[in-house]
Amino acid sequence: MISFPKNFVWGTATASYQIEGAWQTDGRGPSIWDEFSHTPGNVMRDDNGDVACDHYHRFREDVAMMKEMGLNAYRFSISWSRILPEGKGDRNEAGLRFYDELVDCLLDNGIEPWVTLYNWDLPLALFNESKGLLSLDFPNRFARYAELCFERFGDRVKRWITFNEPWCSSILGYGLGEMAPGRVSDTEPYLAAHRILQAHAEAVHLYRSRFLDRQNGLIGITNNCDWREPESEDPQDIEAAERSLEFFFGWFADPIYKGDYPASMRESVGDRLPRFTDKEQARLLGSSDFFGLNHYTTMLAASHGSGNGTAPQGNGGIFSDQRVYLKADPNWEQTHMGWSIVPWGCGKLLRWIDERYDRPPIYITENGCALPGEDNREVALNDDGRVSFLRDYLTECQSAISDGVDLRGYFCWTLMDNFEWAHGYDKRFGLHYVDFDTLERAPKKSAKWYGQVARTGVVV
Repeated sequence: MISFPKNFVWGTATASYQIEGAWQTDGRGPSIWDEFSHTPGNVMRDDNGDVACDHYHRFREDVAMMKEMGLNAYRFSISWSRILPEGKGDRNEAGLRFYDELVDCLLDNGIEPWVTLYNWDLPLALFNESKGLLSLDFPNRFARYAELCFERFGDRVKRWITFNEPWCSSILGYGLGEMAPGRVSDTEPYLAAHRILQAHAEAVHLYRSRFLDRQNGLIGITNNCDWREPESEDPQDIEAAERSLEFFFGWFADPIYKGDYPASMRESVGDRLPRFTDKEQARLLGSSDFFGLNHYTTMLAASHGSGNGTAPQGNGGIFSDQRVYLKADPNWEQTHMGWSIVPWGCGKLLRWIDERYDRPPIYITENGCALPGEDNREVALNDDGRVSFLRDYLTECQSAISDGVDLRGYFCWTLMDNFEWAHGYDKRFGLHYVDFDTLERAPKKSAKWYGQVARTGVVV
């Protein structure tokens, strides 16, 4: 039995395109994920998010599930094209009203809304106009969208996240082409990442200069990172693991906490890595009130490939620039995503963040697992494997807290089975089972277990 602090934040997390559906309802404009998922071959079985979980029409039922669990927070994202169909210009009152009602419903049920402004679903019109994240004007467009959200919801929303997993947007969207908008390039990810950081800084500056005094909220960014464990005690492998973390995590965190990209990236990437102006560096430095972390797995890192090692294909930076080889220990159990279950990696990553970034307040904004066989309802409802996963990872979290890490909250991914991006509906991370034919929701054993943790702050 282990206990968490009394004021610890317990929540679940979702993303708009993965759950809302209603893709052409009430004036919503198309996003790059509508275009991507409607293009044959991009998504498993050609699935799409047209209906998803129909959260748009069923959000009150979903909030009731959260209340039943005893959660005190819920992290969700706003669909940019639902409130600004063209990404700019005329606002869509019906879309704004939907989020008004969702926020009010959460607050009425004692659940604090944590709002993510960008979770990968860029309005298609902005991409068609100027290739989206690559545009010099993207930071301004994002700031104007954020301004609308602050004005409309900031009297009630006190926790803001600008971007979710910018590494994924940059690498998977503009490097490997595995996610929307499906571009393949060795250079575009660096520019996309740079624009995201510029946009983050502009939005935070806008919030702090115009809204903070009267709204009194917090604003930050969420980055994803796997832990990198050196394959051996060879100093070259130790350096490779550190370099991999810098290419994966430091790429986005160092500019915010240290003022610039990691030196290892500058050295390796050279002139292909964009530079910040003095003004941009000043705005970036200290531009996150908390450290948002999405964490799922761990890999072994080595400086040289060994028969079963591979280059970090989309798993830690630009491949040839990083000079790191990755692999999993064959003894590690894996999830349905093929991600290794290594709870101690979570604890090591939390301590690494604590040391590198001078003890920031940390919130784990996503952690969870997909399990095989959960398309079968009975298998899904009896998800002992997910209970074990959560118990083991939360145990590592509490151990990190005991060591002085300022971890203040945990959001389980995810509230319910949903559209899992390029995997379609094949991979299920939910605490609640969803029948995608009837849209019935049903709590899994993990929902009941996690609810008990949320209500008591105790892991058993």
